[in-house]
Amino acid sequence: MGMPGETRFATGLPVGHLHGKRGAHMILFGLNGDEVATDYTKRIITTILVAATTSAATFLFTWWWARRRAHQQWHSKEFLDRIIVSLNIFNDGYLKIRTVLERSIDEIFLNKVAIDKVWTAARATTLANPVMPIPKDDRWFLLNFVLNAVAEHFVNGHIRQDAGQPVTTVRYALFLTCELVGDERIRKVRAMLIRADLLADFPYKDSMPKLENPWHSDRIVTLRQAAELFQKEPDNFLVLEVCV
Repeated sequence: MGMPGETRFATGLPVGHLHGKRGAHMILFGLNGDEVATDYTKRIITTILVAATTSAATFLFTWWWARRRAHQQWHSKEFLDRIIVSLNIFNDGYLKIRTVLERSIDEIFLNKVAIDKVWTAARATTLANPVMPIPKDDRWFLLNFVLNAVAEHFVNGHIRQDAGQPVTTVRYALFLTCELVGDERIRKVRAMLIRADLLADFPYKDSMPKLENPWHSDRIVTLRQAAELFQKEPDNFLVLEVCV
């Protein structure tokens, strides 16, 4: 029996006795409760500060690298991290150039090795030879990346065809270039679309169509070279059927 008013736990030991034993255990392990709490708090604060500093450093480095890369691209006039799919239309005696899509290059070529191969081929192009000199074993694979992206834009026509609705079918040749465009010779990766029948028998081998812009004369140079290559090495091209 304890004294009147004395609080006990199920052990039958007074509270004061338990506190005494806990303190004894802390001393036994060479620890001090206040010191443990202070050290734990310091560790938490240090972890937070390290995480915040690392995040800030990463952000600043990424910002600096992006700015540096942008300046390099501007001064070299190389914008190889984007790809433009360009439709070449001959109508009413005019060459009309229309953009089908523009994407980051890694949105189209879903593999780092493929991107490196595209960049290598792009840098090997010249003013007179703007069609990418892609190694034979890589041609189909690289072109197929682009074909898949382009095909998404015309899927509705194929569904209408499958449903038996009237559609117009056009066969386009697809190929990769890196033209040096304009007086500043800006270098951009482009995938070209042109009707396959026009590429097989190019109508402007020795003459010029009317142009919407003077610098579109560079495109005629590209298409002339492509027409010659289409006869000699057709595996530089993929032909896709579009329904509209």
